[in-house]
Amino acid sequence: MPSETTAPMSTDTLQTVHNRTFDQIALGDTESIRRQLTAEDIQLFAILSGDVNPQHLDADYAAASRFHGVIAHGMLGGALISAVLGTRLPGPGTIYLSQSLQFMAPVRIGDTLDISVTVTEREETKKRLKLACACVNQDGVTVIRGEAQVIAPTESVSRPRSTLPEVHLSAGNDGPRRLLAEARPLGPIRMAVVHPCDALSLSAALDAQAAGLITPILVAPRARLQAVAAEAGLSLDGLAIEDVPHSHAAADRAVELVQQGQAEALMKGSLHTDELMAAVVSAEHGLRTKRRISHCFLMQTPAYPRPFIITDAAINIAPGLDAKADIVRNAIELAHAIGVAQPRVAILAAVETVNPAMPATLDAAALCKMADRGQISGALLDGPLAFDNAVSAAAAHIKGIESEVAGRADVLVVPDLESGNMLAKQLEYLGGAASAGIVLGARVPIVLTSRADSRESRISSCAIAVLLAHRYRSTPP
Repeated sequence: MPSETTAPMSTDTLQTVHNRTFDQIALGDTESIRRQLTAEDIQLFAILSGDVNPQHLDADYAAASRFHGVIAHGMLGGALISAVLGTRLPGPGTIYLSQSLQFMAPVRIGDTLDISVTVTEREETKKRLKLACACVNQDGVTVIRGEAQVIAPTESVSRPRSTLPEVHLSAGNDGPRRLLAEARPLGPIRMAVVHPCDALSLSAALDAQAAGLITPILVAPRARLQAVAAEAGLSLDGLAIEDVPHSHAAADRAVELVQQGQAEALMKGSLHTDELMAAVVSAEHGLRTKRRISHCFLMQTPAYPRPFIITDAAINIAPGLDAKADIVRNAIELAHAIGVAQPRVAILAAVETVNPAMPATLDAAALCKMADRGQISGALLDGPLAFDNAVSAAAAHIKGIESEVAGRADVLVVPDLESGNMLAKQLEYLGGAASAGIVLGARVPIVLTSRADSRESRISSCAIAVLLAHRYRSTPP
């Protein structure tokens, strides 16, 4: 939950929870807490209550509703009132009898609420209290009001403040399953697997074949391939093998197979990325199109409610404006291929304002203007946006950013390869993200595998290649 702020307290108050007995409470006494609402608060309440109304959880659905965005459950405000009664006034030992509530205005992500209770009646005989309750937002608008009846404690209580466990929400990683569900019915594509001369890359090709995604064509020295398969206990029976002398020849031959129409996609094996891409971008025999070649990571992390794309983290080291425009176009094409009809593209920088001393912010502004003029189409663009503003509606609200993209980006366009690579790996290794990588902008999709990739990541990358290859059949890049 977000932090709770109040007036300054002593160290003892911060470490303990006190109550006020009935005899210590007078008419007009009041207490309050302050909280800033986050998307995670709403999600946690939905989990606990079982109320999964899309008005509270689905940003796309909520955007088209009368409230034009996600709002909190009404009873989340009621729970915050209960927190004041149970911890401040009267505090521990209070018995809740009844609560009336009126919901006056919606509560949105990023709102800061002052939740207060004020004693309005005392009943000496039964030690009962009536308290007026209110939740007021940062604009001074009363969003909830009501009345509580409680039995106040008669004995003083002072207890150490409990340490709550940290709760991390997981949106579930159904990305690989969903990609397979979309790609498998399309049928396998012919994929040239370039120099799969270690157990990992050979296994990746065989796993994708077993998943019904590809018909692999192994392009490698036959003897070495057979030795790897024997050592790893893998079978090459029935597989097409293009026998070549070494990895450089494997890259050239794989490109040639595409040119001859025998392969619809490429997959990197155990050779270096530069070696494969040199053959792909060869001016004389390569697979270039009019568009710049770039890499995309499709990622899904427990902390974000939807899959998203990071680009470019593997090909273009320090792209200029023209290259970034194609990087954005490639990412939009990938988003369309996975079913996002109008992706929200955030052009990232260190800050969300245009600064002439920071080239990334100038490029972001120019890319957005290109989108306004129709030079980049099929998506909503906004930038510059700092990372927090791109993925957190609360952060965007605090900064006063009004945007269709901020807080719910589908694509994150990084300033350069180093920042993109670090961002993707941080999310994967520290944020629990699942990822799949693909190269676009060539005549066919290219799967770039890494020795650190999981089996699920490799299969997901092949599933993306299937979706793109089928798309290219009707609309060649």
